[in-house]
Amino acid sequence: MIDWKRVTELRDEVGADDFNEIIDLFLEEVDEVIELLRGGDGLDELEEHMHFLKGSALNIGFSDFAKLCHIGETLSAEGKIEDVDVDGVLTVYDASRSHFLAEAQQRLAA
Repeated sequence: MIDWKRVTELRDEVGADDFNEIIDLFLEEVDEVIELLRGGDGLDELEEHMHFLKGSALNIGFSDFAKLCHIGETLSAEGKIEDVDVDGVLTVYDASRSHFLAEAQQRLAA
């Protein structure tokens, strides 16, 4: 679900203070797009949303979420928006977010 190796690498690359800011920014920006999708909005820009979410997820280590977003991006690019499992994307994001927030402090303790 979470690529903790990637999370640790990012924290080590940017430092603990900047890492916390990056996490806050990630959650804020991704939550905005997630809420659009949850409300049924943004489907006309689904490919762009999936691309943004995929890139953000890969950067921060949300590996399962990134995989689903990649699939959603590909299907959207092929014109198969109705085949994108938006509910699955939302569910995996919620689970990944919860898991990350519950485990991050313990796993990243220096």
